[in-house]
Amino acid sequence: MRLTLSYWAIFALVVVAFGAGAYVIEEGVYRDALAPVLGTPEGQAALARAMSRVAYAILLVATPLLAVVAAASYLLARASIAPLQAAAQREREFAADIAHEIRTPLATIASVAQAALPDGNVAERAAFETIAAAALDASRLVGDLALLARAGGPEKLERETIDLRDTVTRVAREYANRNPSPRFEVEAESVFAEADERRIAQVVRNLLDNAARHAQNGVHVLLRAEGRYAAIVVDDDGPGVPEELRNRVFERLVRAGDGGGSGLGLAICRWVARAHGGDVVLEDRARFVVRIPRLHP
Repeated sequence: MRLTLSYWAIFALVVVAFGAGAYVIEEGVYRDALAPVLGTPEGQAALARAMSRVAYAILLVATPLLAVVAAASYLLARASIAPLQAAAQREREFAADIAHEIRTPLATIASVAQAALPDGNVAERAAFETIAAAALDASRLVGDLALLARAGGPEKLERETIDLRDTVTRVAREYANRNPSPRFEVEAESVFAEADERRIAQVVRNLLDNAARHAQNGVHVLLRAEGRYAAIVVDDDGPGVPEELRNRVFERLVRAGDGGGSGLGLAICRWVARAHGGDVVLEDRARFVVRIPRLHP
């Protein structure tokens, strides 16, 4: 749409310029013809009537011409974008295929390393555990890349009516049990939504990962209703996102703060939120807020 408007604006300026030029030329012709009587009221009235007819004629020609130009702009914009869209689709399919192929050997490496854990040798056991953990981390990273490569709109979601409080509290509790530090505080009211429970859990998990990585002492999780939306707020007491990254923190492979993480978690949060008809924003240095439409009681 933006490209169509740009093309139409350029063509429209040309049409307006030609119309204005034709008007000026015609006015000069009529002034020359009426020069002997232009000093009289009758001459001025005759010039005004003549120029009104000229302006009307120009509008009769320009109006359908602008409509034709609008249609031509739309077709031209579509023709210009089509190769780019096709190339982007090929890249997404290629990335998704590669990610799928890579995950299989990574899973094999992790399973073999876990199965081969020795009982006696502590150093060897630690080495095998490191190999397994690294393979699992790489597999999760590849999975995130595959998700973003295939990301579409609402059609990718599996919606059902859920109480977001159940999802938020469950994920926060599981995360806190695995990570005793920093301290997690959860405040959640009952808010219902037509949502993909698995994706919402993924969003909460990604935000908790991000907050725990940068928090000094505590992470605060809040779920509340805000008008038409349900708001999931995750805040930590860490240094926050650097000023120069705040406008880019939701882009792929952008790492905030200490540079930890894959740089994909917040990008996934944005995709999930927007696919639900909402969005995710950074409202303060370290406060991330996800809003999705809620069901009114």
